[in-house]
Amino acid sequence: MTTPGKEVQNRAKEGDTIALTRALVATPSVNPTLAPGGAGEARIADLCASWLSGWGLRARVVEVAPGRCNVVAELDGTGATLLLNGHLDTVGVEGMTVPPFDAAPQGERLLGRGSCDMKGGVAALLAATARLARGGPRPRLVVALTADEEHASLGMSTLVRSGVTADMAVVCEPTRLAVMPAHKGFVWLRATFGGRAAHGSRPELGVDAIRHAGLYLSALDAYAAELRGRPAHPLLGHGSFHAGTIKGGTAESVYPDRCELLLERRTMPGEAPGDVEAEFQGVLDGLGAVEPTLAATLETTLDRPGTEVDVSSRLVQGLLEAGDELGVPRSVQGMTAWVDAAFLNEAGIPAVCFGPGDIAQAHTADEWIEARQIEVCADVLERFARALAT
Repeated sequence: MTTPGKEVQNRAKEGDTIALTRALVATPSVNPTLAPGGAGEARIADLCASWLSGWGLRARVVEVAPGRCNVVAELDGTGATLLLNGHLDTVGVEGMTVPPFDAAPQGERLLGRGSCDMKGGVAALLAATARLARGGPRPRLVVALTADEEHASLGMSTLVRSGVTADMAVVCEPTRLAVMPAHKGFVWLRATFGGRAAHGSRPELGVDAIRHAGLYLSALDAYAAELRGRPAHPLLGHGSFHAGTIKGGTAESVYPDRCELLLERRTMPGEAPGDVEAEFQGVLDGLGAVEPTLAATLETTLDRPGTEVDVSSRLVQGLLEAGDELGVPRSVQGMTAWVDAAFLNEAGIPAVCFGPGDIAQAHTADEWIEARQIEVCADVLERFARALAT
């Protein structure tokens, strides 16, 4: 790991966008749940809190689990309350083809783990905050930097449970500077098929649990077609599903007595997890009507909602107008991945995604971000925030 030089550290303290990005990337914050031995967010949280306090915000570090920390900071202002959010954790570094924490520029790019997802976005919101803190019109600001987004969202769920309030929120995930007011949710399901173990030479005794799982997958083809036939969401298109893993059997010569199939259904805003499970159960019941030896159970193991903010809202239109003034092409798109914005929306805080970088670069072996996009994002956030106060 290469620590940025004194000049970079000093510029970061002053709120320089690129220096902030380099300092953040150079501070490992690998999620330890995903990569055992990962540093977690404690060190990077302390670093961010020191910057925010130095700019005059009331900043505190909140430990949400041992070694896993949020940063929450507030700045007084007038008019609306704006929450700026980013997550501090990253995925692991195994297999990377660039030094993960050197944070060195390469032409117009900054390389390293988390540069795109999403330390560039965190740097942009911090730079905008530093400028707003120096003076001029500004709304009341809440800066919330959260832990564990890459796994179970411990940080965001803790933040929401704390009772945080705001009139609107911007989550600076990588969107290529498009405003993304809608994103898909998901439902994870486990289908467990019971068979009867028997020697492969005794088909009259055995019941093949793997075959039943295969028949279920085949029956779900019609369900997939039905999903594609539903009215499309204007930004997100259609719901979908796929098989994630399948496990079963013990040997070639033994009828398998168990097979477990894990499924993921990507959902549209407004779809209820219970309704989704009922749709999968309906397909399973239909299969049971024609397969008398079928013995299967279905359960939801995890769900996260899809959410959306009206495109005509002050939040969406205000970001677009701030971009107009800076020559950013207007772009309103759907975020296909699930993000922490859902927690804020569910808590009554309208939240959209807007940030630098391309999600296609997230988690890659040579992760990078275009430096210019980070700077433009900071400019847009500052202009948007000042407009809220006036």
